[in-house]
Amino acid sequence: MNKTVFEISKMDCPSEENLIRMKLDGISEIKNLDFDIANRILTVFHDGQADQIERSIDELKLNGKKISTEQTDQSEFNENTNQKRLLWIVLVINFAFFIIEMTTGLISKSMGLVADSLDMLADSFVYGISLFAVGGTLIRKKRIAKIAGYFQIILAIIGFVEVLRRFSGADRLPDFSTMIIVSIFALIANGLCLYILQRSKSKEEAHMKASMIFTSNDVIINLGVITAGVLVNWLNSNKPDLIIGTIVFILVIQGAFRILKLGK
Repeated sequence: MNKTVFEISKMDCPSEENLIRMKLDGISEIKNLDFDIANRILTVFHDGQADQIERSIDELKLNGKKISTEQTDQSEFNENTNQKRLLWIVLVINFAFFIIEMTTGLISKSMGLVADSLDMLADSFVYGISLFAVGGTLIRKKRIAKIAGYFQIILAIIGFVEVLRRFSGADRLPDFSTMIIVSIFALIANGLCLYILQRSKSKEEAHMKASMIFTSNDVIINLGVITAGVLVNWLNSNKPDLIIGTIVFILVIQGAFRILKLGK
């Protein structure tokens, strides 16, 4: 058996881990996947060459590169029987915050919160595909991925249109206090999700690795919305909210294209 190590620089939260798992699903040579999100490292235990594995990772556009391949005597791997239950937990957390941020974003007139809610929905899609496609056929998994990806793109485009309308209009200022408070809770939720899934791997100092969530895109987005809320109040302008909303919509569409790649 061979052990191939990949560095994947854009693998910064559990949703990327599940995207990679789904992408590599069906490659019979793979015997085990070991993810170290904190250090952006994926170790693949497999038979034969790693060419197909490397191509599949490249297709996700997560800046993955092969570091090394070597032979290994390891043949037994610890399987986490609680993984499905933990995926349900993070799915519920992400979907709940999609509803919370979408609702408060519409009420407070904040496109930053609306955009971040779609980012939460994107993560929910990834966890949902992981759960519902387990044990199913490859065709079923691809069909679910296509539906989720296109739906996500449609929502993001609607968001872009609304941002453009607000840039050219004279809408009232978004409620900056709602933006800040809800984003702080979303930040805590993202930290909780990563902590839960990292701890499930039973690795030493899991709580320390979980603290590295502050390098993830999700948290950068949360901090961006908080900053936009402060600037909305300081500058008495809705432009900071619209700018962060635009940035997040772009990230959501990028994530949607990664999901669509699972359907190919």
